[in-house]
Amino acid sequence: MSLRSRVFALVAVVVLVASGATVYVLVSRQELAEAVAGAPPVPVVSDPTTVTGGPRIVFRSTAIGNQYGLVAQVPLADPGGPRLFTTASCERVYATGTAAVCLSANRGLVTTYTAEVLGPDWRSRQSLPLSGVPSRARLSRDAGMVATTTFVAGHDYSRPGTFSTQTLVTAVGTRRTVDIEEFALIVDGSRVTAADRNLWGVTFRDNDRFYATAASGGRTWLVEGSVSARRLVALREDAECPSLSPDGTRVAVKTRGGLPPGRWRIAVYDLARRTTTMLAELRSVDDQIEWLDDSRVVYGLPQAGTGPTTSDVWEVPADGTGAPRLLIRDAWSPAVIR
Repeated sequence: MSLRSRVFALVAVVVLVASGATVYVLVSRQELAEAVAGAPPVPVVSDPTTVTGGPRIVFRSTAIGNQYGLVAQVPLADPGGPRLFTTASCERVYATGTAAVCLSANRGLVTTYTAEVLGPDWRSRQSLPLSGVPSRARLSRDAGMVATTTFVAGHDYSRPGTFSTQTLVTAVGTRRTVDIEEFALIVDGSRVTAADRNLWGVTFRDNDRFYATAASGGRTWLVEGSVSARRLVALREDAECPSLSPDGTRVAVKTRGGLPPGRWRIAVYDLARRTTTMLAELRSVDDQIEWLDDSRVVYGLPQAGTGPTTSDVWEVPADGTGAPRLLIRDAWSPAVIR
């Protein structure tokens, strides 16, 4: 084949790929529009103060309709009741009583992502550095620190070592940002310097100390970190996406426990006793767990079926007893404001 023929062939392939991508986007938009048109309305609160005046749950609404993807709030006492919608559209959200962090996607032929700290009015207060596809986000309890995790290469974190993440911790209201992968990682008293180190899934104890996931050589650990000391110390192997309990005594994690790649169980690790309790949820949970209170945890699970992506938020006791219970239908990425 001549050079000219090869160039024409390459151009034809590029045109076909671009055309296919355009058709896919248009068909997806049409399917979503049809689903929205046929969806029942979502109940909305008439008095916002009934939600904002007390403890509440903030989450991403996945109910099919015009509010799909918007951040919503419900009273902690009535999680299945009418929703108070905000103006923020997020792929992942986490909130405290004074601020929120929002990871959002701008979809088109090329999808771009943004990360922002939002104020009480749900408007942007600060843009955060972002280097890839957003995955996890957390604020410290007083919203003084914010952490974001993004995929910077690959997307298969069901297999540690086959992906690359970047986790940044930023002092809110400043440009002081650190990449915790640059911190010293200590496992069994020795420093891990392997090039395949990855860190993700931060949960804060305060504005200096935090817990996170570390991975290297196909293994994962729950680590305790310090921003000021720039140091991470492994506490337990086979633990991912930690979440610190409100009383600060336990950490909820995902654990493989011998399951096949891409499947996880929820466990609770007692920091003082160094014991682990497996919870009653037997389905695979790929989420960063949140605590409803000191005795229950909540998490997102995708709904079965086809069509536009939606999910529900479930709860389960944190002591290994009981059974999972549906808490909020058509919801994702819960954060509890007490």
